[in-house]
Amino acid sequence: MAFITANWNPLGEAFYRKVELYDMSWVLRDGLRDSLVAAAPYGGPIAMMKESRCLSPSVRPQLEIYTASGVIMATFPWKSGPVVLLGWSVSDELLCVQQDGTVLVYDLTGAFQRHFSMGQEVVQSHVMEAKVFHSPYGTGIAIVTGSSHFTLATNIDELKLRRLPEVPGLQGSPSCWAVLNQDRQTKVLLANGPDLYLLDNTSCTAVVPPGVSPQGSVFVHMAVSFSYKYLALFTDTGHLWTGHAHLQDKLSEVDTKIRSPPKQMVWCRRPKSQQPSVVVMWDRLLLVAGICNDTIQYPLEEQCVCVGELDGVRLVSPSRHELLQEVPLVCEEIFKIASMSPGALLLEAHKEYQKSSQKADEYLREIKEQGMLGEAVRQCVEAAGHEHDTHTQKALLRAASFGKCFLTNLSPEAFVGVCRDLRVLNAVRDPSIGIPITHTQYKQMTVQVLIDRLVYRRLHPLAIEVCRYLKTPEYQGVSRILRHWACTKVQQKGDSDDVIVRCISSRLAEAPGISYSHIASKAYDSGRTELAIKLLDYEARSGEQVPLLLKMKRSQLALSKAIESGDTDLVYTVVSYVKNEMNRGDFFMTLRNQPVALSLYRQFCKLQEQETLKDLYNQDDDHQELANYYVSASYREKRLESRLSVLQSAVDEYNKAKNEFSAKATEEEMRLLRFQRKLDDEKGAGLLGLSLQATMEALLASGLQKQADHLYRDFRVSDKRYWWLKLRSLAEKEEWEELEKFSKGKKSPVGYLPFVEVCMKRSNKYEAKKYVTKVTPEQRVRAHLAVGDVEGAAEAAIERRSEAEIGAVISHCSSSSQRLLLDKLQRALATANRK
Repeated sequence: MAFITANWNPLGEAFYRKVELYDMSWVLRDGLRDSLVAAAPYGGPIAMMKESRCLSPSVRPQLEIYTASGVIMATFPWKSGPVVLLGWSVSDELLCVQQDGTVLVYDLTGAFQRHFSMGQEVVQSHVMEAKVFHSPYGTGIAIVTGSSHFTLATNIDELKLRRLPEVPGLQGSPSCWAVLNQDRQTKVLLANGPDLYLLDNTSCTAVVPPGVSPQGSVFVHMAVSFSYKYLALFTDTGHLWTGHAHLQDKLSEVDTKIRSPPKQMVWCRRPKSQQPSVVVMWDRLLLVAGICNDTIQYPLEEQCVCVGELDGVRLVSPSRHELLQEVPLVCEEIFKIASMSPGALLLEAHKEYQKSSQKADEYLREIKEQGMLGEAVRQCVEAAGHEHDTHTQKALLRAASFGKCFLTNLSPEAFVGVCRDLRVLNAVRDPSIGIPITHTQYKQMTVQVLIDRLVYRRLHPLAIEVCRYLKTPEYQGVSRILRHWACTKVQQKGDSDDVIVRCISSRLAEAPGISYSHIASKAYDSGRTELAIKLLDYEARSGEQVPLLLKMKRSQLALSKAIESGDTDLVYTVVSYVKNEMNRGDFFMTLRNQPVALSLYRQFCKLQEQETLKDLYNQDDDHQELANYYVSASYREKRLESRLSVLQSAVDEYNKAKNEFSAKATEEEMRLLRFQRKLDDEKGAGLLGLSLQATMEALLASGLQKQADHLYRDFRVSDKRYWWLKLRSLAEKEEWEELEKFSKGKKSPVGYLPFVEVCMKRSNKYEAKKYVTKVTPEQRVRAHLAVGDVEGAAEAAIERRSEAEIGAVISHCSSSSQRLLLDKLQRALATANRK
């Protein structure tokens, strides 16, 4: 604590410091010399490979992946073409850009994921330079080819290549170039000697940064800030120009007195920075140049690599890993010499309190007199988040806790939040984990992204502990981590299927929301089909099981699972798939062993595939259903001969099924069709296809009495049915004399009330009254009422002494004109009630 400011260096009104993150664990025989090195931002991993030109043709370079602390994560010999650039995606995937334009993608364990090309033209002209950049759209890649053409992909996950316009006068590679993000567009800024050009989708525009001196200087290096807001240009005269990336405002210009081009140039700034700066690195010197025109020089004992971060620059060398950053303002206020800020006084008060000194009370009294105790607590809490040293963190947090004891209305949320954040950060900063993110970066990247990074590194136990400590919801935390762990487990080759299944099922038993089908899919993709099938037995949702089983060509099992689910749509899906995969015979045999599927498929065929339905019945020797099919099919035939032939087939099948009734009914249908055809030919009646009843109705309506009588006798139509048809027909034709003759021919099997009703339906009361007297006593009241004879209905009702009939007549009486009749009916009703 006493020497916390020993490594602070002033730059303008701010201070810069180097924080040692790790002593590197790796052992590099040749250091970082002649190597391609790429370190991912936000404390990400480091990839390294010797440049091919520095090795003999018979030696393959080794691609190595390390944590930020130098712990090896993966290493393997490079067997592909010459690599121009290594880079990292936002999801910690390693991108290897080859000279022929092919980009190979690997995960953190060195497992190959996929590859893509930056265009056919690149194969011939080769990639001269490449840059990996991050934008709101994802991870992008920009290249310049040997023919001086720029090609850009703003998102490698949704690859769309854009070739930018040509640059006038450019031969070969530009002297320097950078990728910008402006106005939601990705652009390229390049220097061709003293000239600057800005390339977008459609145009190449010459630009001039304001205030560059001396005039005519050649630009040899440029750098864009982490947020793409600021730009730095280095000229061959040793001048460093800084300004806004839109090239309209100048911030500063520094004469470094060094004319040789730098190895690297990176912006070093943090959010709300007081003094943004540019870090310029040569072989033996690291220069920090602020916009105040002041500089800080750090001599370099060994070659290092600069990695731009949100709030600083990481310096990776063979022996150590450091963070160069502007000292946060709150830390400066607390720790700078002779500081009288509230946070500094509170920290001193706590130190004196630990010594049991009365000075603690004096410091506290001074803070309280200023009314700044709450501000003092806030400063200590905030400063603790910016410190990497755990002892300093504890001292600041204890001081803040000490100050809180004298406040009654201070919310503890900020204090608790920083304590929680620091516990997580200290865990992932440990050298065995090697993720040295700052508190600012942690808040920017969010907890979910940090957990994802732990999962990508297969640090599942630590990721689970972090989730439980932060009380992350199961579906976002532990369940998601366990699913990734299980997917990793099934890809391992050492254990047997049964061991892996037991291990996974026991670990996932109490984890909600995990899809076993997803894990099984990973197992199948890894060539472990039997393991995938065993895992699917634990999947509760059949809709997830079945598609994967079909993908694995296990259609029988998929059909069984679909039937067990009770989901008919799922069964239809499987049946449709199986039908396309198998020959017809095997398909029918498969369905025969699954009655539910067979039944559903029959229903489908009845609506969609009639011919297939016939084949199914033939296959099963189902004569009854086959006969029904023939009957249904007969209605689709246009020609009578064809229809009769199909119906004859139905008769044969009914006989084979020993269904005499259906066979006889079908034969009668055939007789009716022949009779109809005969009448059509003779009379032109248009009867073909009508039912028996409709045929007799049509014959009676056409006056073909003899033919109707023939059908009545030939098809043994019941007397009641035929009488109804005939009397309705006569009434509709208003042949009242024929109707009366018909009624007198013999006793009516339907009674005489229908005669009354059909006459009244045609509004012929005169004819209707002829049949009232013939109506049976039980129906006589209805008959009188039908013709409007209320008095006659009253006499019939009183004679029968029926309460219901008397009540019906009363409802038809008028209270004014039929008072006497109504009184008579009321007395009769009373008498009927007493009995």
